[in-house]
Amino acid sequence: MPFPTVDEVSRHCLSDDEPESVHIEVHLPGRLDPVRLRAAFQQALLAHPRVLAREVPGRGHRRSFAWELTGRPDGDPVGFAGPGPDALARARVRALTECPPLTLVPPMRLEVVQVEQSGTVLLLTLHHTALDAPSGLRVLATTAEQYGGTAALPVPGRVRPQRSGPAPSGSGATGRTVRARPVRVAPDSRPGPVRARAVGNGMVQADLPVPRRAPRNGGLPPWTVNDQLLVATSLMVGRWNVSRGRPAGPVRLTMPVDDRPRGADMPMGNGTRLVEVAMTSEDPRDTELLLGERPDPEAVARLLRTTARRTRALKSADGAPMGAGAGLLTAPLLPVGVRGVLTRGARRAAAPWTSTALVTNIGRVPYALDFGDAGRATAVWFSAPARMPRGLSVAAASTDGRLHVTLRWSRALLGDAAGAELAGLFAESLSATSLPRTGDDTPRPDTTPVGTRSTPDNHKRPS
Repeated sequence: MPFPTVDEVSRHCLSDDEPESVHIEVHLPGRLDPVRLRAAFQQALLAHPRVLAREVPGRGHRRSFAWELTGRPDGDPVGFAGPGPDALARARVRALTECPPLTLVPPMRLEVVQVEQSGTVLLLTLHHTALDAPSGLRVLATTAEQYGGTAALPVPGRVRPQRSGPAPSGSGATGRTVRARPVRVAPDSRPGPVRARAVGNGMVQADLPVPRRAPRNGGLPPWTVNDQLLVATSLMVGRWNVSRGRPAGPVRLTMPVDDRPRGADMPMGNGTRLVEVAMTSEDPRDTELLLGERPDPEAVARLLRTTARRTRALKSADGAPMGAGAGLLTAPLLPVGVRGVLTRGARRAAAPWTSTALVTNIGRVPYALDFGDAGRATAVWFSAPARMPRGLSVAAASTDGRLHVTLRWSRALLGDAAGAELAGLFAESLSATSLPRTGDDTPRPDTTPVGTRSTPDNHKRPS
C-alpha cells in the first residue's frame, strides 16, 4: 500500500533530534488487570487491521514508500512501568524521545503507569508518520470496549457548517495572509550555541476550565472553543514576543481539519488536512489593544468573530491534505531518494513562511473510554510534534467538562522554564477569550506531574 502524501512528507523529514511522536494519556480512577488489558489491546489491534502495518524495506531508487499489512503484531506492544513517584514523568520522557520504529508492527506502544493509591494512566505513543491522535484514540476506545465487555454507544459523524461567505477582506477566501511572513516565537534567553545543541521536545500540561462562549444567535454560535484556542495562542505568541522586545507581527496558525467518522469504521492513519489561519484583526488599531497587559475585551471579541468566519470557510472547503505543492513533490515520477532531497530542500526554503505554531483541537472526546471496574477516563491529554522551524504545538481535548491542554516545544527554541512561562501565558490568554463566569472557577488540581523534562537543555547532539 503506497504511502499517502502526508506519510511520505513526514518520512522524508524524519530527524533523530526531534522524534515524530504523538503521545496520548488517558487517566483512569482504578487499576487494570494486566492479562485482561493485554488481551483487550490485542483484540483492538485486530479490529483495526490498518494499524498493523510496517514500512516495506527498500532502496532509494524505488518509486514509492509502501506499507505492508501483516495482520498481526510483531511482538507485545504493551508494557507496565515500574512503580515510583516519577514513573509517569519517565514514561512521558520516553513518549517524547523514543519514537516507535516504522519497521515493527504496530508503530505504537502502550505503557501502563500506576499513580497515586489506586489510579492508572495509559500512555500511548504513536509514530506520526503512520498514525495520528484520532486514530490512537479510536484504538484506545476499542480497547476499552473489549476490556469492559460493553459496546460503546454509536458515535455520530461530524457535521461541518455550510460556507457562510468569504473570509474578511485582505486575507483571501481562506483567511491566509500571503505576502507577509508570519512571526516566529521568540527564543528564550539561553545563549544561541546552547539552544543549537539542545535536542528533543519539552512539554507542559494544563487542566483548565472550558472557556465560556457567547450565546447562539440563530443556528450557529458566534465562535467555537476551537476559535478561542486559536485566538488564545495568537495572544500568547504576541504578548510573549513583545515582552522580549520583538515587534508585533502577523501570526499564522496551522490547524488540522478532520472529517472522518468516529465510529468503529473510522479510517486509520493520518486522516487530517492542514489549513492555515491568519490571526489578524480587521482593524489594525486592535493590535495595541490585544497585546497590552490586559487584552481589551471588545478587541478580543472582534478577533474571535473574524477568526470564526475564517475557520468556517476553511472547514467547509475542500483541499489537498498538505496543499498542491506537497502532492507534486510526492508524485511517483522520480525515485524516493531524489524526492526526499527535493522535499527537504523545499522545507528549508519555505521555513521563513512556515506558520507560527500548530494548534490541534480534538474537542470533546467522543468516547466514554469505560474500562469497567477500572472506571471511565477522567482526563485525556495528547501532544503533537513540535519540530523547528515552527517549534511549538498546542493540543487540546475536552473530557468531563474540563479542557486538557498540552504545550509542546522544541528545545532548540525554549527551555523548561521558558516553556512553563509560556504555558502560564496561554492560560491567561485563554481566560481573556472567555465570558465572565459565576461561582468557583478554580481549576481542579492535577495530582500527576504536569511538566516533563525530556533531555537537559545543554544536551549535546550525537556525533
